[in-house]
Amino acid sequence: MEPLPDVGSLRLLVLVARRGSISAAAGESALSQPAVSKRLTALERELGVRLLHRSRRGSVLTEAGELVSGWAERVLDELSVLVEGTRALRREAAGQLTVAASLTVAEHLLPIWLGELRRSDPDLHVGLQVTNSTRVCELTRDQLVDVGFIESPHGSTGLRSRVVARDRLVLVVAPGHRWTRRRRPVDVAELAGTPIISRERGSGTRETLERAVARAGHRLVPPLLELGSSTAIRSTVLGGGGPAVLSELVVGGDLATRALVEVPTEGIDLSRVLRAVWPAAVRPSGPAASLIGCALRS
Repeated sequence: MEPLPDVGSLRLLVLVARRGSISAAAGESALSQPAVSKRLTALERELGVRLLHRSRRGSVLTEAGELVSGWAERVLDELSVLVEGTRALRREAAGQLTVAASLTVAEHLLPIWLGELRRSDPDLHVGLQVTNSTRVCELTRDQLVDVGFIESPHGSTGLRSRVVARDRLVLVVAPGHRWTRRRRPVDVAELAGTPIISRERGSGTRETLERAVARAGHRLVPPLLELGSSTAIRSTVLGGGGPAVLSELVVGGDLATRALVEVPTEGIDLSRVLRAVWPAAVRPSGPAASLIGCALRS
């Protein structure tokens, strides 16, 4: 049996994917840049895959590095599930709230909701698990968390849900892409037939797009590249890697600064709702009910 990769090195690789450079990853991990580079070189040897392009101007992930970082993020998510799950088993009921949320909700909406909740209850301890929508539903159904927030277009057996926010997916490309020069919108048939940079199966963003395309009578071709986070996809599109369909919450700032360009679409509805979910047999109460209330008021 091959030895498993070092968890700390996988975390560093994910940080490089998120932050865009070894120096930024070093700053966030409180390690020196040479130390981070050495750990990643060792990881490359261990995996037998080149993860970074190194040059005098810096280091960027290779295409293989992007793929491995996406997989690593999922592995780290699952490790976090293990840790948070065991914490949930031993936590005291009073003053505790455990939450699972999909990536888009966790990065762009949940901090606002939790901020309001903590202002009304400063002593509340919140444990947060960030993963894709499918896994959020699993954690919530198994009652390993008190409440979940998802972006997928449907829930799961054994769960109840409530709409707490609305979102829109947008087709984006880097400036200079051929689609920025077209005069007509991209229709659903062309979108479905174009390989794009996509999230993994189980993510709410991918499921929303697949269902929207299917409602229009088409089916997506296999993705150009499959990555484990919207952040990794955004970075790849910014680098000219190809088109992607992402939440407006994720790319709104890039569209405002023209770092990314939205390509109009037609024949497809890319709007969606974001929902709170909880076990069907359990009515939300206490901090969980209060958090849902914060989401509804925002």
